[in-house]
Amino acid sequence: MTDADITTATADWHAWQESWDRQQEWYLPDREERFRIMLDMVEALVGTAPRVLDLACGTGSITARLLARFPDATSTGVDLDPALLAIAEGTFAGDDRVRLVTADLKDPDWPAKLPYDAYDAVLTATALHWLHREPLADLYGQVAGLVRAGGVFMNADHMIDETTPRINAAERAQRHTRMDQAKRDGILDWAEWWQLAAKDPVLAEPTARRYEIYGEHADGDAPSVQWHARVLREKGFGEARPVWCSPSDTLLLAVK
Repeated sequence: MTDADITTATADWHAWQESWDRQQEWYLPDREERFRIMLDMVEALVGTAPRVLDLACGTGSITARLLARFPDATSTGVDLDPALLAIAEGTFAGDDRVRLVTADLKDPDWPAKLPYDAYDAVLTATALHWLHREPLADLYGQVAGLVRAGGVFMNADHMIDETTPRINAAERAQRHTRMDQAKRDGILDWAEWWQLAAKDPVLAEPTARRYEIYGEHADGDAPSVQWHARVLREKGFGEARPVWCSPSDTLLLAVK
């Protein structure tokens, strides 16, 4: 998709979803595999008609894949980003299986805005790394309070093992070589995607509000898998371990 294709399709939410997915895949070439394993684990542990909380949902990438695979599922998407939520609202307009909530996950009262007190599954991907350890641990405690007994939480994100610096450096170098080639082939990166959104008649205003909230980019922590698993158990989950990983990312599953 070219810049012109997106710009002329100001109300084509499918085009914006596609462009977001391609931009994210530049950073995460295994993105679809993560989603597939995530939904495999949803089916294995809570069935094919789950009530799901899509945490820090963005454009609704998880929700779209959830509903395509499990038509009887329902999803509550929660996020603070006005532009990404605008795309989600346009994408799922008229679908009564989806509820979208504007909330700041750093606000201790954010769960009060949700339509339900309990969920079968809480799912999130490539979002919580903008939180530092202390607020992330607090959030995990809130999530534990929202997952029903026997329910699941899954977080797919950057989880860095600092005990393997040579492996980390080699993986990073290889990944950036691949990304540089894709850039030369015309892929949009994060900054370019947002520049395009800022020029769009529909998304310009929510994009401006988004930058007022976040600035350019919020960088938190990327603690190890062991840290995530330990904190999730401390906050009330009975089991927690990775169910998928790439050289740079991990999908961690916790069961209440």
